[in-house]
Amino acid sequence: MKTRVIQSDPDEPTTSEHPVNPAEPRVPMNLAARMAHWSGHHRKTAIFGWLALVAGLFAISIVSPMKTIVTETSGPGQSGRADTILYEDFEQPAGESVLIQSTSLKATDPDFRATVDAVIAAVSPLNAVARVQSPFDEGNEGQISADGRSVLVPLEIRGPSDEASDKIDPVVAAVAEVQTAHPDFYVGSFGESTNKALLASFGDDLKKAGAISLPLTLIILLVAFGALVAAGIPLLLGLTAVLGTFGVAALVSQVLPMDESVRAIILLIGLAVGVDYSMFYLKREREERAAGRSEEAALEAAAATSGRSVLISGLTVMVAMSGMFLTGDATFASFGVATMTVVAVAMLGSLTVLPALLSKLGDKVDRGRVPFVHRLRRDDGEGRIWGAIIDRVLRRPVVAAVLASGFLIAIAVPALQLHTAQPSIDTFPQNLLTTYNRLKAAFPGTDIAAIVVVKSADVETPAVAKAIDELKQDALDTGVMNQPIDVDINPDKTVAAVSIPVEGDGTDSTSNEALASLRDDIIPATVGTLSDTEVAVTGTTAQAKDFSDQMKTVAPLVFGFVLLFAFGLMLVSFRSVVIAAKAVILNLLSVGAAYGILVLVFQKGWGKGLLGFEFTGGIDPFLPILLFVILFGLSMDYHVFILSRVREAYDKGMSTDAAIAHGIKSTAGVVTSAAIVMVAVFAVFGSLQFMIFKQFGVGLAAAILIDATIIRAILLPASMKLLGEWNWYLPKWLEWLPHLEHGGSVEPPDAVKAPPTLEPRG
Repeated sequence: MKTRVIQSDPDEPTTSEHPVNPAEPRVPMNLAARMAHWSGHHRKTAIFGWLALVAGLFAISIVSPMKTIVTETSGPGQSGRADTILYEDFEQPAGESVLIQSTSLKATDPDFRATVDAVIAAVSPLNAVARVQSPFDEGNEGQISADGRSVLVPLEIRGPSDEASDKIDPVVAAVAEVQTAHPDFYVGSFGESTNKALLASFGDDLKKAGAISLPLTLIILLVAFGALVAAGIPLLLGLTAVLGTFGVAALVSQVLPMDESVRAIILLIGLAVGVDYSMFYLKREREERAAGRSEEAALEAAAATSGRSVLISGLTVMVAMSGMFLTGDATFASFGVATMTVVAVAMLGSLTVLPALLSKLGDKVDRGRVPFVHRLRRDDGEGRIWGAIIDRVLRRPVVAAVLASGFLIAIAVPALQLHTAQPSIDTFPQNLLTTYNRLKAAFPGTDIAAIVVVKSADVETPAVAKAIDELKQDALDTGVMNQPIDVDINPDKTVAAVSIPVEGDGTDSTSNEALASLRDDIIPATVGTLSDTEVAVTGTTAQAKDFSDQMKTVAPLVFGFVLLFAFGLMLVSFRSVVIAAKAVILNLLSVGAAYGILVLVFQKGWGKGLLGFEFTGGIDPFLPILLFVILFGLSMDYHVFILSRVREAYDKGMSTDAAIAHGIKSTAGVVTSAAIVMVAVFAVFGSLQFMIFKQFGVGLAAAILIDATIIRAILLPASMKLLGEWNWYLPKWLEWLPHLEHGGSVEPPDAVKAPPTLEPRG
């Protein structure tokens, strides 16, 4: 029979019959402890080495700008192939359309015609304009609306399409001058200028998020630590990790191009994990100091415990993020590289420069105390409110588990109705779409087009021309595709692009019906019958459908990979099948609840007035996988940190019930503070203009809030209490797994110890 020493009073943590000498702490020298020990004895090398590394990497990001993904050649499915053909063989120019409208006159009236002529005369001489199509030329009748009160003047921008944004400003200025000279008409442009404005607005959204997130994070940290120096350390670590990762991403992008929005992901994840890791470390060090340990002993105890937790959670987060590589999508791959890198950099900083800083500062870390706030904090790590809640949960674990799990399942049920839909242009900031909205009303069914790409040795042969004519007629016969149908042929006469306007907003059922008719019925019966000819359909609808189909195909693979490897890491770390399985189940509950909230808000429209949006068509196809890997990774931070503390107490002699209470109570304060930082930063994204940001921010904020409260403070202790010794179950055939020390101290070294009692353990 095995016996183990347990405490006589659960409220007085005891792991030994003899008090520990603060000068000689029992701290196992695991990898994290060894790194901290080296950093503490080589402060200048660690601190200045870190600063030099970050400065060097950031300098690289400036002198060697990040290479971005060529979106025209990275799309999936049939639309991706069509886009690649157009990009490589067609060199289609960028375009701009000028809309002229009158509330009383028609295009045949002299004043209306004079205004149209003024537009043509203003833009034709510009170096940026290669061609102007007058609505009054023969064959251009489709540029005049059915009621005759709206006219389109299409322009072709000279040179490569990827350089058009640099040339469009003179066109916009010329159109604005015509508008000023003809105030009785509406004169506005849409096209390349709108794309440029939307990209600028997208960038402004990201800048706004950064400008709000940083001071907000500092304020929360000030409240959490009560001192300016202590609050600044986590923020500085997060920022240096972000800046360093910018450089690494710039280097990697030379081989693997990055998505343009990857910097926002780096900032978001870098701040989250950087703040988390340093808070875990710093809080434990202060707790050990409050317990009476020397500065050096407290630091090494924090390294052996919280440092080890940082290692485990960092690896778990990186494994979760690596699941994005399985999507086969270039954007996801770039996000995977970026997030894994920023987590690795933040983890390295937490294990090297952070202990060096704490060793250098010592108790000076409490300098810059905030009046009143400093008095509210507790160095023992236990929060009064969460302590009371956890006590009640442990007294009635069945009731707590049933209520909490029932609540989460109820929130997650709407996730069964989750529908993915690429946000259409109607979800973009409406102040930038005035001309587009007028154009859509005046020329219904012409603003969204399906593009049928035909590639052959010679697309001007009679057979190809006849097949294209049949394609056009069959498309019009469906009733969901309209005139004008344009056919463009490249200079080599090897590619024809047939642009067919479709009904709907580009992503709704009407547009998808048109796409299905083209792909399944019309093309196979017309251009699809041509020999030695490649045919593919692209456009807004085709791109959205192909991407959504790919995400649905790879999602089970990504989810399975992340779950399997997370289970394995937890199994090895805690030597318990139950702990590993429970970690996966609890994280799935929080992710499911987040999906349910996304459905309620963005499909059912709950709170759309508060968040400032109208679109309720569905969830961006990009989000389910992205949210899953990020949420699973970040929520593991808390789980590993809490369970490490529980296991540490258990290994040092506490009973399971006492270890659960001690571990969760002692981490409640720091987990709450870290969660508040994350929720606040993610909520900022929910307030931005673009739908992808809103959905991303709301999903992450909701999931982290649920995870840090209902999951960690109610379900986790309740389930552990109910399972008792089964928490540590490990089959005999897995006994070969390594024993990983959780290190540190549980008891204050100067406390008077009660005599231990022996508890039989079979």
